[in-house]
Amino acid sequence: MNKLIAVSAFALLLGACGQKDAEPVAAAQVPAEAPDTVAMVDEHSPEQEAAEQRSGLILEYMDTKVRPGDDFNAFVSGTWMATAVIPPDRASDSVGLMVHEQSQANVKVIIEEAAAGDFAQGTDEQKVGDFYKSYMNMETRNELGTKPLAAEFSAIDTLEDRKQLAIYFADANKIGVGVPFSLNQYVDFKDPNTYMMYAYQGGLGLPDREYYFEEGEKAEGIRQAYVAHIEKMFGLAGLPDGAAAAQTIMALETRMAAEQMKKEQTRDMVALYNKIPLAELPALMPNFDWDDYLKAAVISDIDGLVVMQLDYMRALDGIIQDTSVDVWKTYLKWAVLNANAPLLSAAIDDQNFDFYSRTLQGIEQQLPPWKRAVAAVDGNVGEVVGKVYVARHFPPEAKAAMLELVNNLIKAYEISIKELAWMSDATKVEALDKLSKFTPKIGYPDNWKDYSALEIREDDLVGNSHRSALFVYEEHAKRQAGPVDRSEWGMTPQTVNAYYNPPLNEIVFPAAILQPPFFDLNAEAAVNYGSIGAVIGHEIGHGFDDAGSTFDGDGVLRNWWTDEDKAEFKKRTAKLVEQYSQFKPFDDLAVNGEYTLGENIGDLGGLSIALKAYHLSLNGQPAPVLDGYTGDQRVFIGYAQGWRGITRDEALRQQIATDPHSPRQYRVNGVVRNVPEFYEAFDVTETDALYVPAEERVKIW
Repeated sequence: MNKLIAVSAFALLLGACGQKDAEPVAAAQVPAEAPDTVAMVDEHSPEQEAAEQRSGLILEYMDTKVRPGDDFNAFVSGTWMATAVIPPDRASDSVGLMVHEQSQANVKVIIEEAAAGDFAQGTDEQKVGDFYKSYMNMETRNELGTKPLAAEFSAIDTLEDRKQLAIYFADANKIGVGVPFSLNQYVDFKDPNTYMMYAYQGGLGLPDREYYFEEGEKAEGIRQAYVAHIEKMFGLAGLPDGAAAAQTIMALETRMAAEQMKKEQTRDMVALYNKIPLAELPALMPNFDWDDYLKAAVISDIDGLVVMQLDYMRALDGIIQDTSVDVWKTYLKWAVLNANAPLLSAAIDDQNFDFYSRTLQGIEQQLPPWKRAVAAVDGNVGEVVGKVYVARHFPPEAKAAMLELVNNLIKAYEISIKELAWMSDATKVEALDKLSKFTPKIGYPDNWKDYSALEIREDDLVGNSHRSALFVYEEHAKRQAGPVDRSEWGMTPQTVNAYYNPPLNEIVFPAAILQPPFFDLNAEAAVNYGSIGAVIGHEIGHGFDDAGSTFDGDGVLRNWWTDEDKAEFKKRTAKLVEQYSQFKPFDDLAVNGEYTLGENIGDLGGLSIALKAYHLSLNGQPAPVLDGYTGDQRVFIGYAQGWRGITRDEALRQQIATDPHSPRQYRVNGVVRNVPEFYEAFDVTETDALYVPAEERVKIW
């Protein structure tokens, strides 16, 4: 669980650029330490640079028998894709995974040093080492079985009425157990200087609400497998009546899923922001005991909270009321078991893997224990590790160089906005104001988290996880009155990803992603602009996508558009929705153009602006030709190289169902076909498969 921002809507809102491979760390596509060659003003000519640097193209991975205009992804990576084999413990293989593996190996060294040392109780090293050892000690985990959950099971058994049920919902939420709705702290959309509590729909064991209703043999097979999985888990945990419990749980989850907001609708930030004074909550859910819930949640003194799905909460009130307490007990025991399964015995952990990884994603075997342990440490005390990681693997000059490159992309965006033909001057003023207020965060936080109040024990993995979650929750409760900590990060430095955060108007690039092959110190600038530059542009672009564009330069949720410009923006984005909705990786499944819109806007704007920034970097000099390719061609190839990857069919289906990012091949082919310079660079004509008539190409930013 991401203990900083646990609500899935906020993960979407943050606009993380990566896609998941096989574990909670996303495989992303961002940059690295930028050299002098990326500066807008450079003492060296492109010809001099070319003599000193190589192209950065991975020629052996290209399939030049494919016309670029037919399938640019295959043209750039086709030879690699033809022979690549997905590791048996992964859902996919990609450039991002390669960088992640290197980061994880570096982190392993740091963690194992802590685990091997004799550090005083309470020190950072002790916490890191003992958390790792508690995960790796499978002998103790097997001996304990589900004993670490005994206190939670006992608390559930004592529930007698819906008043106590409401209290338990609040308590379970604090330790990361999925209940029908979650409550989490985040920056207030309307006042980014203060914090707000947000209630968000939840409580489902399948990845998305559509899994409960989708028709077809595959969908029905997954539902049957889920019910069978619950029954097996009940048996392994020593809980009674597993078969009946599984049917009961599935029925209740299906009923909740039917009332939940569809994922496409969760992109509408204006519709999600429904602040309700505490005194008015009973009008929304008259049968729910809000007073005791809020008291247990330690927020009874706030003036209100944001309920993000009003219709669902109204319906949930009735579901809670006419579902027996005994049924809720069965459901809650499953919620506790399911949330903690990867931390329990090998048998329970393996069964959890069998359904969520093998059945849903096609992954053949578990990751090695040390990789899972490293991920667990990262997810709980990650900044302790990050502090050492940065000292060893991220030199100070890299941070300064990266900041310079970000500024170059912002300058290119500024020029592009000023030149937009479809936007009025009034809206341009607001857009440029927002652009001028972007805050870049590079590498690592200025202020590190203080974990001194967190207790970690060598022999208590589940307890470590619960105390870690509770520690974060309590820290957030203490700061609820504000002010907002603008130095806080939503990712650790060793995370291979990047994100945009609208209420704080910040773009964030952790240290681990700022390295080759996303940025190649020895490559000529074009490939770097195509890879690192496009991703920086992607994150900036999230500030102007369908969700991010509803926030102004100060991070306030407000409409800064004229009516005419907003209508034109929606017209252009609707064309992008239509384009991506036509992509079908399977005969029976298409990309969800509406749900992926924000990421597609980011991709299109990112590449377009990166190309403009590359042109600016040439300072009027002609681009060199390297390895037979022009500068513009190398920008496009560099972009596609960053998306090199293959994915298992099962995992790809799950991605389309749950991930706001389009599949990799469409993040290449779906983007380049809308960029006019692509047609010129590769002589694309109307006979090519990717050809889109000029009047149908989408240009937003």
